[in-house]
Amino acid sequence: MTGEETRDERLVILMPVYNDWKALDLILPMLDRELTANGLRADILIVDDASTQSSPLISWQVSFHAIEAVDILSVRRNVGHQRAIAVGLSYLEANQICLPVVVMDCDGEDDPRDVPRLVQECRAHRGQKIIFAARTRRSESMSFKVFYHLYRLVHFILTGVPVRVGNFSIVPMAALNRLVAVSELWNHYAAAVHKARLPLALIPAQRGCRLEGSSRMNLVALVVHGLSAMAVFGDRIGVRLLIVVSVAMGLASGALVTVIGIRLLTTLAVPGWATYVTGILLLMLIQMLIVVLVFAFVILAGRDTFSIIPSRDFVHITGGIRRMYGHSR
Repeated sequence: MTGEETRDERLVILMPVYNDWKALDLILPMLDRELTANGLRADILIVDDASTQSSPLISWQVSFHAIEAVDILSVRRNVGHQRAIAVGLSYLEANQICLPVVVMDCDGEDDPRDVPRLVQECRAHRGQKIIFAARTRRSESMSFKVFYHLYRLVHFILTGVPVRVGNFSIVPMAALNRLVAVSELWNHYAAAVHKARLPLALIPAQRGCRLEGSSRMNLVALVVHGLSAMAVFGDRIGVRLLIVVSVAMGLASGALVTVIGIRLLTTLAVPGWATYVTGILLLMLIQMLIVVLVFAFVILAGRDTFSIIPSRDFVHITGGIRRMYGHSR
């Protein structure tokens, strides 16, 4: 086996964690079994998103076969799931970890059995595309599914980008170097990949059930998550809304001309109605004009705003890194 082939057998698995230590204890042996069965080896990087519960010391005393090391990178304040992913990716790129990176949750909803499938698909594309697991089934309650599908519809209408994936994916090193320079990564990982126009491919995968505890993705969290994703496409949303408002202004102007024409050129007008209708239409036109101007200035001002670049700024919020399993660093 050549050196290149040996390197291709190794990867890094990135997991953001916030108090989900028990679920992590359950998923690591499952991951180890799947990696071993498929001839893969991996280092695990856990991004501790300022958990309020201490990590256990540790039921990982068992000997793993395919997992060679488990490191915990601490974040000095809670930044949320998406930014924890950005921190982990930036750390790996900064430390020149020249391996594919699998991004997955630690709670079991991302099935370890799909990791070899992601690796295989990445190899099929010669490491030139980010491979996402496209969800074919969700395990949440019916009310959550209803709001989720509503969010997907609104997202598509406003951005033109369908919501088909979460975070579960594999990022080849060539794409990682570009991805960590994308400022939108700080808000939403999957949306940043779309915004940066990085090449990607999808494989179907069912979303599993949590191994322990209950999901923190309630309605409020879903709304915040959705707004973060749409914020990445703020300029596109602004332009679409500008077009809609401009069309509405055109229709209102046409209606205003029609009212004036009826009032001045015909005898069909009821006394007083033209004044009221004209006033209402003028008020609508002024409001829409203000909206257009506000949108335009917000979009232009956004281009001059200082942006966070994950590869540059992640060091300001990271703490230390410690090895919990494997040879000492």
